[in-house]
Amino acid sequence: MIPFLRAAFLALLYLLGLSPALAAEQEPVQLSPGIKYEFLALWDGDRLNKILKTDTPAFSGIDVAYTPARNGVRLYRITYDSVIPEMGNKPTVTSGLLAVPDTGGTSFPTVSYQHGTVYGRQEVPSFADQSPETQLMIAQFAGQGYMVIGADYFGLGISTEPEGYMVKGSHQQATYDLLMASRAVMADMKLSSDKLFLAGWSQGGFVTMAMLEKLEAVGIKVDAAATASAPLDVYALMEGFLVFPRKFDAVWLNSIMILSSFAYENYYGVPGLARSLLTDEYYDIAKKAYDRQPFNPADITSDLHKLIRPEYFDPLYFANSAFGKLIIGAQSYRWLIKSPVRNYYGETDEAITTGVGRMAMTYAQSMGSGNTNVEAVSTGPTTHRGTFATAVPQWKIWFDSK
Repeated sequence: MIPFLRAAFLALLYLLGLSPALAAEQEPVQLSPGIKYEFLALWDGDRLNKILKTDTPAFSGIDVAYTPARNGVRLYRITYDSVIPEMGNKPTVTSGLLAVPDTGGTSFPTVSYQHGTVYGRQEVPSFADQSPETQLMIAQFAGQGYMVIGADYFGLGISTEPEGYMVKGSHQQATYDLLMASRAVMADMKLSSDKLFLAGWSQGGFVTMAMLEKLEAVGIKVDAAATASAPLDVYALMEGFLVFPRKFDAVWLNSIMILSSFAYENYYGVPGLARSLLTDEYYDIAKKAYDRQPFNPADITSDLHKLIRPEYFDPLYFANSAFGKLIIGAQSYRWLIKSPVRNYYGETDEAITTGVGRMAMTYAQSMGSGNTNVEAVSTGPTTHRGTFATAVPQWKIWFDSK
């Protein structure tokens, strides 16, 4: 570049508030045919502390003391190749987040965060502006010197697939492949990480435990895994909705039935599965919700007796139905867990019962003298969001101790 033009260009960057280094980071980097990463934003300490002090309490409905951010954070989106196990390893392209502490350091512990149920395709980690839960993880962990990664899952983020909601194998593949892709990106950035932690809330708690199962199976060390409000056994959770409902069950539990029925129809190749579960009155609008087409949420009933066909309230019918036979495999605790695990649960969580929240520990401790690697931890009389907000700083203290 001609010297006087370069000087003018640099002056313009500074006027716009961009350093030349950050401007260079705006260009996507094609690391390999299957991995690309791009710089998204630099969040400074003031923004991170606003998330901790103002935004998260507004989201969760509870005031929690968080450790203030010590540094800014650079956010990147990783686009990577993966495969869909339930579709014969069909190739696909998906996305995830990498958040790097802006400290000038080169070695940081890593937290892989698995997000909860979302209703917009971009309410996911690599679109962090639209994901309050991811913002909390960035502020509390990346703002304190951890790298944070987070898969967007198939069907969300940049993915063009139908959503793979609670489809265990696909969740395992998406998270595993992001971990591998993020390590390649870190190497390209001359960064390293000698600690790996897993964490997730709600649906992400299920995904976290499923990811842990996958990583242990292939011999990748996990230093600790923590969840909040994890639906560890989806069949048991749904049976409770249908047969043993609680007076304070969430009105939005209908979404779990809707999203999983369409996802299982698509991923396991069972035409008509969702229609066999959902009543004719609500099928069309439920499909719009799954497909993320415009619809009015108020038009979907919260009364499961109106949404679900009456035969599914018979436990024997549910167990022997095509949907029931598939959903019974949606569990993420029935193996011999070797890593330290803490499952946090709320005693007044409107979505996840204490029994389901404690299920991994109950199962682990039922083995002979008991597998003590798994612990269930109460966050007290907290709601679904309140359990997450309360658990996050406890995750941080525990991970720090490792």
